[in-house]
Amino acid sequence: MIQRRTLLRAAALASSPLALAARAAAPLQELRLDYAYYSPSSLVLRRFGWLEEDFKKDGVPVRWVLSAGSNRALEYLNAGSIDIGSTAGLAALLGRANGNPIRAPYIFSRPEWTALVVRHDSNIKTLADLKGKKVAATKGTDPYLFLLRALHVAGLKRDDIEHVALQHADGRAALEQGRVDAWAGLDPLMAASELDQGSRLIYRNVAFNTYGFLNVREEFLANQPQAVRRVIAGYERARQWILANTTEAAKILSEEAKVSLPVALLQIKLRTDLSHPLPTAEHVQALQAAAPILLSEQLVRPGTDLNRTVLELVDTRFAAPLLARA
Repeated sequence: MIQRRTLLRAAALASSPLALAARAAAPLQELRLDYAYYSPSSLVLRRFGWLEEDFKKDGVPVRWVLSAGSNRALEYLNAGSIDIGSTAGLAALLGRANGNPIRAPYIFSRPEWTALVVRHDSNIKTLADLKGKKVAATKGTDPYLFLLRALHVAGLKRDDIEHVALQHADGRAALEQGRVDAWAGLDPLMAASELDQGSRLIYRNVAFNTYGFLNVREEFLANQPQAVRRVIAGYERARQWILANTTEAAKILSEEAKVSLPVALLQIKLRTDLSHPLPTAEHVQALQAAAPILLSEQLVRPGTDLNRTVLELVDTRFAAPLLARA
């Protein structure tokens, strides 16, 4: 009995606020985060080394990992190989609903980064023309979810097309080589296909493009809140720099993604809105409006409370004091 009481007391002490605070105060060994061509702020931040400069005074190295799409960023977050990763909002919701322990305290952009694309010589003109056709899209990403929502607009179902699961760059290649009839594109690849190959966007809907979410593993957010604040401050610095230096930011995107400057300018100037970085009710409502597609397409378990999941994902309070001072 004495031993049992001792064990219970030890367990209680281990979970006490003081013990948790002590655990949270453990020094950060390495900052691990992603960069992505669909997130120009991440490219600018990495190029200028602002986070390396900030964390160097604490002796903390910064490690960057390239995310080729939301699906990759979510895989890295779920595996614990990065602590902070950039994805589309609806993709983040899908990940959270399926057990990926993430929260989103910052919005890195409001993009129009996806649309449905066909070759310049295609006879496909409308969504209805996609019936029976091969369409490439990367599962678990905004373009894939955009495709599903677009099909619903035309009264089509997922089974009415032949979905070809390819990563974004491979989807572009498959379209241009004629191996698929259409592609749910992603910038800057989509912009490059338009300008370089004459590909056409047959369906655009900015409302179906969900926001760019900067996601943090919950454990990291709880244990290293100050580090997260410093990363967000870095993103804010990059965002403000892009707003003041749009052409220079496009040059960085052009060099990193290996696309032409006109392609990069199309993405940043015409399809990227950097004006609302703080998560708000607007982002909550946008995800709640989009969430039914996850249930209707059986991408989450039946009965999943997606409204609650949205509230668990979108952190409207963490960054508020930081952005209020900016």
